[in-house]
Amino acid sequence: MAAARLSMEKVGQILRLYYRNGMRGSRLIAEAARCSKTAVNECLGRARAAGITDWSQIEADDERALELRLGLVGQTIGELKRLPDWAAIDGELRRPDHQVTLRLLWEEYREQHPDGYSYTTFWRYHQDWKKRQSLVMRQEHLAGEKVFVDFCDGLDLINPKTGEINKTHLFVGVLGASSFTFAYAVLSQKVPHWVECHLHMYEYFQGVSAITIPDNLKSAVIRPHRCEPLLNGTYEEMAEHYGTVIIPARVRKPRDKAKAENGVLIAQRWILARLRNRSFYTLNDMNDAIAELLEMMNDKVMRHRNQSRRQLWESIDRPALKPLPARRYELAEWKKVRLNIDYHIQFDDHLYSAPSSLAREELAVRATARTVEVLHKGKRVASHARSYVKYGKTTVAEHMPSSHRRYAEWTPTRMVQWAGEVGTEMAAYVEELLKRRGHPEQGFRSVRALIKLAEKHGRERMIKAVQRATHLKLYSYTGVKNILDNRMEAAPLDLLLGAASAEDSKRSQQIDLLAAENIRGHGYYQ
Repeated sequence: MAAARLSMEKVGQILRLYYRNGMRGSRLIAEAARCSKTAVNECLGRARAAGITDWSQIEADDERALELRLGLVGQTIGELKRLPDWAAIDGELRRPDHQVTLRLLWEEYREQHPDGYSYTTFWRYHQDWKKRQSLVMRQEHLAGEKVFVDFCDGLDLINPKTGEINKTHLFVGVLGASSFTFAYAVLSQKVPHWVECHLHMYEYFQGVSAITIPDNLKSAVIRPHRCEPLLNGTYEEMAEHYGTVIIPARVRKPRDKAKAENGVLIAQRWILARLRNRSFYTLNDMNDAIAELLEMMNDKVMRHRNQSRRQLWESIDRPALKPLPARRYELAEWKKVRLNIDYHIQFDDHLYSAPSSLAREELAVRATARTVEVLHKGKRVASHARSYVKYGKTTVAEHMPSSHRRYAEWTPTRMVQWAGEVGTEMAAYVEELLKRRGHPEQGFRSVRALIKLAEKHGRERMIKAVQRATHLKLYSYTGVKNILDNRMEAAPLDLLLGAASAEDSKRSQQIDLLAAENIRGHGYYQ
């Protein structure tokens, strides 16, 4: 039997007639209250079930309290069936492990209550319950406190050379208190464009809000989390530079940034819709057209506030915004790297050195257009001028191990200078030795060994040995070493140039053997 729907005012009137006025008889009460007898009986039945026996028990109750006392929440007088547990039903519908349907839950409900609701009524009450659960809290925004930012699909950009069409993205920023709006078109949602949009927005607003609320796109949030989201390093650094705090909206909670959602919708209608039939060949032309319509939109008087967005911005938000920093933020890219065993990290196909003591440690790289900084646990450990040479290498000597550093200092000029510390004869000999090698580095080890020979045998003996080796055109470490080991540095120079007597000829042959670099010397076998 269909029952009439009664307002709580009508329910209160029925109870008042029965308990306070002492009116008995369902028909009389129904006539006085202008409702059906069934509704009166059901209403009084609920009151008795709730333990109400006297008017004083409910006299002080308001409509909401009376509704709860009688169990009439979401119900119609005339339906005395048991109310389902809508919260439990909704929980069953949300379970990811089973494909539970509302009809299945209704069938289970009817098994417990054969005289319960029909499926249509069951479905309607469930929808009513859901609507009450998703009530929207009206957000009150303080002056200069928040700006809401988001992206939406933009206009088409035509390549003038190829005719290729590229889809742009429209960035929209809306101040919370005044709804003053900014819009700007870019080619992607990547970090450089994302940050660029924020810089233009803050400059357009002529100040910075205390809080910036973005969506959870990757350029803003690397790892979403309800309590501690992990922000993109570049985006976080930009926020610190401008003195704003990034608080991302909750995942799949668009009402957290309703201002941005509404701002996007208005921008689409006011800007994109009006420009849909225009062709753009450069991004600058597109943004000029967007800026023109943006001014019109911000100057339009809003019906519900009788002021334009610009008027509200000038009177509410603008005075409360933080001032812009003295210098504009310079875009910096951040990257997590690990220092290789060759004490270099790779960034943008170029190698940069860092202290060798941090080999295999995880480091952070911060790169701008001009510099590349390497940080370890927040402390800068290296800084380089940025190089755009692909597969090149930038090395600071202080980052090298001492042994590597000494080897890196081995250059032909450096070798000759070291040899010159022994004597000019030694410098001339070394210079000629390096020239005779296919590549100077082939002689570096020989020169180092010669300098050690000078330290071992003394400067005077070394100079004489080098003089004899020069006359013999013997440019090798082994030759000079054999001269010193056999104490031949004291032999007369004319003997080295050639001997007349048989005795001298024999001694000359002995000296000529010094040219053989495989001679070990008499001390080798001792």
